[in-house]
This record gives sequence, C-alpha cells and structure tokens, in this order.
Amino acid sequence: MLNARLTELLGQDRAAFQAVSGTRLRKLTEPPLSREARAKLVPITYSQAWLREQPGGTGGAAWECLTQALYFEARGESVKGQFAVAEVILNRVGSALYPNTVCDVVNQGTGKLYQCQFTFTCDGAAETVHEPRAWTRAGKIARLMLDGAPRTLTAGATHYHTNAVSPSWAQKFARTTQIGVHLFYRHPRS
Repeated sequence: MLNARLTELLGQDRAAFQAVSGTRLRKLTEPPLSREARAKLVPITYSQAWLREQPGGTGGAAWECLTQALYFEARGESVKGQFAVAEVILNRVGSALYPNTVCDVVNQGTGKLYQCQFTFTCDGAAETVHEPRAWTRAGKIARLMLDGAPRTLTAGATHYHTNAVSPSWAQKFARTTQIGVHLFYRHPRS
C-alpha cells in the first residue's frame, strides 16, 4: 500500500516537472547572479529615459569618487558622454601606468594647481553639488560601471579633453573617438 502511494506521488511530481519548461527550471535551480554579472546582462541604452528607469546608485569610496568625477567633469555631457568618461577612469584603474583604485586615479596630482589628472580636483574651486538630478544621474552611471557595465564606447581610452583645449599629449596618443565635446585617446603603452 505504501509503495503504491509513493509511486503515485512520484508520478505526480514527475508530471509537474515535465509541465515546467527547461528554461524556467534552470531559473529556479541556478544560484542568483551577482550584481556584477547582472550588469553585464542588462543592455545599455545611452539615453536619459533608459537611465531614469535604472535603480539609484549608492556605494562606498569608489562609487563616491567616480560619481564626483562624473558630476564635476561631465555632468553637461550626454548620458553616453558620461559613460565614456567613466570608462576612461576605469581603464586607468586597469592599467599598470596609473594607480589601481578609482579614488587614487581621480585624485592623482591633486594639490598641484592645474597639474592633476581631473581638473575639478586641483582648480581651487570648492566642489559643491548644486544640481541634485545631475548628481543622481552621475551616481547611477557610476554604480552601473562599477558593477561591470561593458566598456565599449572609447576603445580603451585612458585620456580625454574637451574640444576647447589642445593638450600637448594629444598629438602623441591615438585618438579613439569623439563623444559630444570630448575627444578620447589611448596612451600608447596602455
């Protein structure tokens, strides 16, 4: 009697499993993806509308430094332009030619008037956020980039400048692209 009942129950379980698609079963049984892995799966549309739909950005020191750099260096650029500036910073972090943390890259040369890597850190002006929406936008981009969003906009660029200036290094480095008013370059040894 017990064997017959167990066989019946197992048959019902088998029928229930067979009714569920393989894709659904994999989703139910696979471990959840990390935030970094999820970021790589989300197709990015470089638009204000797409970015508004993304969750708010928060984080530790790396997030804060990257958000500051995006806000103070590129808040007037398009969403795509801000992602590109974030790429430059993270490309530097990944290069042996530069410091290996986001904050160290952003603050490299700080304290020497106009001899730093990112002007907002050495121009003598106070860094005050006056545009909360632009800060939120920069924070979302920083979070997505730190979580592993693809870096495909700048072809590995490690430098950029606006088209209003012409730094001497720009003639020595390979220009990779232009996005908005920013021109992007890759250091020859990176």
